[in-house]
Amino acid sequence: MNQFEIFTDSAANLPDEVRLARNINVIPYICNIDGEDVSCLEEGVPFAETARKFYERMRGGAEAKTSLIGQERICNALTPFLEEGKDIVFVTIASGISGTHQQALNAQKELCAKYPKRKIYVIDSANASLGEGLLVLRIADLRDMGESAESCYEWGVNNAYKVNSYLTVEDLKYLRKGGRISKTLALAGSLLNIKPLIKADGSKPAKLTFFSKTRGRRKALSSLVEYFDAQVVRPEGQTVAIAHGDCEEEALELANTLKEHGAHDVIVEYYDMCTGTHVGPGTIAIFFFGKDRRAEAPAAETAPSLNRAPKTSNV
Repeated sequence: MNQFEIFTDSAANLPDEVRLARNINVIPYICNIDGEDVSCLEEGVPFAETARKFYERMRGGAEAKTSLIGQERICNALTPFLEEGKDIVFVTIASGISGTHQQALNAQKELCAKYPKRKIYVIDSANASLGEGLLVLRIADLRDMGESAESCYEWGVNNAYKVNSYLTVEDLKYLRKGGRISKTLALAGSLLNIKPLIKADGSKPAKLTFFSKTRGRRKALSSLVEYFDAQVVRPEGQTVAIAHGDCEEEALELANTLKEHGAHDVIVEYYDMCTGTHVGPGTIAIFFFGKDRRAEAPAAETAPSLNRAPKTSNV
């Protein structure tokens, strides 16, 4: 019997069958699209179906916004398990990307005062999407091997920066809408067919950072493979993940390529709607355990960042 519960937010992007099979609890973000609130995860509704409709609406010009997960919602989700006598490990989206991590810390303080015999551990994943999700899965592995909540927390804190994330977008207009890049840069990039390369960096707190660019979609996807080759550690012994903004054919082709480059197990899933709102349909990203990103922190901290709070979002 598990002595503690694992929680994460829906930005972790875990496929339905994986989170259910691994007993991972997910608190969903809420997206607002053209004035309609849509849960980023609804039990009994396949996530792929929800995400596909979401990205189709974005392509049609719908305006999408997101908000953080508040302290009250987190407390409400965790309380039943605390009352059962369970401890909790909660892995959140990177604190440099979203205020949800701070809300989780606020909830931790409130609930620990109310349930002094229980332990709540909050981990900053230093990542988003399946970068966050892969860390959660490793913690689930440790739990199922009999490790304590405290040991899983310590492992998560020590290894979060070993999860590498690289992505490219199809259309710069979504970064522009969210305030991540200027209108001039977005227009110039579109005219010249420039595709940015973005990564979770090694700074503290971790952020999403522009670090390179290519001309054309095919070259951008090839660059993702090149960075995989350069950064991955023991690909044959880990799960690698790909998230896509409704471009499944390209994602599956990329998965086959990564397998040719040493990956044994590859998860392919629609990009989570929370962060997907800001990068848009056509985004494709890879996630894997590799070299520690903190070694690159000084360089990453001088690069342009995508994490300035946009006018339309409080993720």
